Amino acid sequence: MTDCIFCKMISGEMTPDVVLETDQVLAFRDINPQAPTHVLVIPKRHITSINDLQAADAELVGQLYLAAQQVARQEGIDEDGYRTVMNCGEKAGQSVFHIHLHVLGGRAMQWPPG
Repeated sequence: MTDCIFCKMISGEMTPDVVLETDQVLAFRDINPQAPTHVLVIPKRHITSINDLQAADAELVGQLYLAAQQVARQEGIDEDGYRTVMNCGEKAGQSVFHIHLHVLGGRAMQWPPG
């Protein structure tokens, strides 16, 4: 997708602050962090939203969560706790329409999130 900011990061057209990269996943620091640690984990294949996932994408979604686990360990937030969030749709807070998993930590999280 030529207009997707995350696809531009994957292609190298833009350079994010990369935390982790695998064959299938890219993880980088959020430019508008909502916690001391705020990393986005994205698939390298464009999928617009959770609503566009197919059964064949189950392994890829699992890779996002395994990457989140690794990011939490690398960032030193795995023991104290962290939150993972994936928004679906504008009213839920999705602002970039390429699925992404937020990894948030480094402070106490409230529930409900607000």
